[in-house]
Amino acid sequence: MKVAIIGAGPAGLYAAILIARARPDAEIAVVEQNPADATFGFGVVFSEEALGFLRADDPETAALIEPHMLRWSDLVVSLNGRAVTIDGIGFAAIERLTLLRLLQERAASLGIRPRFGHRVEDPAELGPADLVIGADGLNSVVRQAAPAEFGAGIDWGTNRFIWYGCDREFPALTQSFIDTRFGPMTAHHYGYAPGRGTFIVEMPAEVFARAGFETMGEADSLALCQWLFADALGGARLVSNASRWRRFPHLSCARWHAGNRVLIGDALHTAHFSIGSGTRLAMEDAIALVRAL
Repeated sequence: MKVAIIGAGPAGLYAAILIARARPDAEIAVVEQNPADATFGFGVVFSEEALGFLRADDPETAALIEPHMLRWSDLVVSLNGRAVTIDGIGFAAIERLTLLRLLQERAASLGIRPRFGHRVEDPAELGPADLVIGADGLNSVVRQAAPAEFGAGIDWGTNRFIWYGCDREFPALTQSFIDTRFGPMTAHHYGYAPGRGTFIVEMPAEVFARAGFETMGEADSLALCQWLFADALGGARLVSNASRWRRFPHLSCARWHAGNRVLIGDALHTAHFSIGSGTRLAMEDAIALVRAL
């Protein structure tokens, strides 16, 4: 079986790993447009339930990843500094770049070495394959080559959000709501490594406009968000990684396969960051695919 995978994020790498384990005779080629060490996020969250799926389907990869994870058992909701703690909910987080490096290491141990820095404009460029996997995110070339065949549809949320990191870990997965002179805002934040956290700021479109974010540069946006959420940050500084204001794309597909082409992860569906499950769902897509094979 010849398999071509477009995208070497967590979804594409994990699909390659699972196929190599299940079908040692498979020829697997993975192509990624970005360099091996490129990442555009900060931390990745897994629930304990999701880690259970990984342990059951690929204990070797789970054992490689879990020692690098930061764990907590609480979820906190805060309104203007008044916090409510919900306990007994197990979560773990890991730096996204660390996760990618570990998956690359695991893939290499199985003989899979992705081709980085190569952009595919058309899946046909990869030549004949029994299975083509689109793990290439929201702007998937596999899906965009035949959107009707997948029944693809996308709606854009009206809220504005921006994805930052910060130089602080948090003791729990937290959502902080604040009232400001511009209107209500919220931040989704959690730690993913000692001294480091993810901090996502979100607000309605009208609040975004009143605050003047649309006309601000990157540094001014960061400074204002840091000032507005000073209490939630607890003295920490926000960190940008090409951070920009966006609207969330709600992508869904009626079908996850068409002919010999399959979509997984954000190429197939998006998951809002408030549920912290995008990477988990992408890896579960890979598990479901390999079970179907």
